[in-house]
Amino acid sequence: MAIALYFLERAESTFYQRTTHEQNAFFAQAQADLLREQKAAARANLLGQHEASHVNLAKVISNAMWNAHFAPLVARAQRVPIESCRGLPSPTACYADLGRQIMAMPGFAEADAAVHMMMSRTTVFKIKVYDLRGLTVYSSEHKQVGEDEAGNAGWAGATKGKPASDLVHRDRFNSFDGVVENRDLIQSYMPVFAPGGSEVNGVFEIYSDVTPLLRQMDAYSQGIEKTAAENQARMESAAQANQRNVDASTDRHFAILGGLLVFLYASLWVIVRNGQRIIDEQQRARQEAELREQAAHREKMAALAAMAANASHEIGNPLAVISGLADDIERAGAAGEPLGDQPRQIQEQAARIAELTRRITEFAAARRETSEPVDVNAMIGALCDFLSFDDRYRGTRIEPRLSQKLPAAMAIPDHLNEVLMSLLQAHAEAAIRGDVPGARVVVSTQPRGRDVAIVIAGECESGVPGGALNPSDVRVDSARRRMSGMGGRLVSSGARTEIFLPPVPEQQ
Repeated sequence: MAIALYFLERAESTFYQRTTHEQNAFFAQAQADLLREQKAAARANLLGQHEASHVNLAKVISNAMWNAHFAPLVARAQRVPIESCRGLPSPTACYADLGRQIMAMPGFAEADAAVHMMMSRTTVFKIKVYDLRGLTVYSSEHKQVGEDEAGNAGWAGATKGKPASDLVHRDRFNSFDGVVENRDLIQSYMPVFAPGGSEVNGVFEIYSDVTPLLRQMDAYSQGIEKTAAENQARMESAAQANQRNVDASTDRHFAILGGLLVFLYASLWVIVRNGQRIIDEQQRARQEAELREQAAHREKMAALAAMAANASHEIGNPLAVISGLADDIERAGAAGEPLGDQPRQIQEQAARIAELTRRITEFAAARRETSEPVDVNAMIGALCDFLSFDDRYRGTRIEPRLSQKLPAAMAIPDHLNEVLMSLLQAHAEAAIRGDVPGARVVVSTQPRGRDVAIVIAGECESGVPGGALNPSDVRVDSARRRMSGMGGRLVSSGARTEIFLPPVPEQQ
C-alpha cells in the first residue's frame, strides 16, 4: 500500500503541473475570447447607438425638409420610367440619364442647397433619398442620382418600416466637405413615415463618420491586451511557486496518509455496519410495500368478484323472465291461445342482457401495453357503468360530467382503466366514511391547454367538497406512478384528484 501511495503522490504532483499548464492556456484563451467579444460588443453598441441617432436624424430631416423639398421631388420623379432601364443588359448609361432628368427638375437644386447647409461641418457625410420603387431621387453625391436600389436588402427592409444599419470602411469618400480618405462609416437605411401615421413615403440612406470613435476603441482594446498579457505573466509565475509548494507538501502527505489508513479502516467498518442497517430497513420497507400491494390487489379482486356476482344477478333476472315467457308461449301454443305481448317482452329482456354484456365487454376488453390515442369520455362512461354493479357503492352515486368536445389523449388504456378504477373506489370509500347525506363522487373531463384533464371530487348535496382521501392511501401513490409512466401527471389534495393526460402528437 505504501508503494502504491508513493507513486500516487508522484502522479498527483505531475497531474497538478499539467493541470496548471492547461489552466494557464485556458486563461490565456479566455482572455483572448473576452477581448474579441468586447471588440464585437463595442462595435455592435456603436452600430446600435448610431442607428438610433440616425432614426432621430431621419425624423429631423423629414420634419424640416420632406414636405417642403423631398416630397415634391419624389412626386415629380414618379414620372421617370425606371422599368425601361432595368431590362437593359448594361443599364449604367440609362440610370445616368435618369439622374440628369431628376437633377433638372424644379426643386432639386433648392433641396440640395438645404441639405448641404444643414449637414455641413457635421459627422454626416452623405444623405440619399429613395422613392418606393428603389429609384435614387436625391444624393448629396450627384453622380448617384438615378441609380436603382430595388435589389438592396437594406432599402427593402426600410420600405417595410424596419431601419437597417451596417459598419463600412471606405478608402475614398465624397462628403459634404469634400473628399475624405480611409474612413469608417455607419450606413443606415431609414423609413420616412407619413405625418401622424405608419405608412412609409420613402427611404433615407445616411452615412455618418465614426472613425475617431473606432480609433478610441482600438486604443482601449490595446490597453486591455497589455493588461491581459501582464495578468498572464503573473499567473504563470504564481503557478510555478504553487508547484514548488505542492512538491514540498507531497512528502508530508505521504507520511500523513500512512496514519490515516488505520483511521480509514475503522471508519469503513462503521460505514459498512451503518450501510447494512440501512439495507435491512429498506428490505423491510420493500416487504411492507409488497404486503400493501398484495392487500390492494386482493381488494381489487374482491371488488371484481362482487361486481361479477351482481352482474350475474342482473343478467339472471332477464333470463328468468325469458324462461317464464318461453314456458307461457309453449303452453299457449299447445292450447291455441294468442301470444299477446310475450314476444315483445322477450325482445326487451334480450336487449337488456345484450346491453349489460356490452358494458362489461367494453370495460374488460384487453388492449396493448403501449401508449395510444384513447377516447377518455368513453372509458369513463364504461367504468362508471361497471362500478354501478358493485353493491358497496350503491349508496354513493358516481356522477359523470363529461365535456362534449373533448379531444383524444395519449395513454395506455389498461393502465388508465386501473388508475381510474382505484381512484373512484378510493373516493367512494371516502364519501362512505364521511357519512354525509347525499354524498356523491363527480367525475368530470375538460381540456386544459393542450392536455386533457380528468377531475375526481367528492361532493355533498349542497355542492361543497366532502369525503377527503386518506393521505396514506397506497392507491394514490400507485396511481401517481402509473400516470408518470404514461407521460401524464396526478395531483391529489383532500377531496379532489386531478389527472392530466398528454395530447395526441400532431402529424408531421
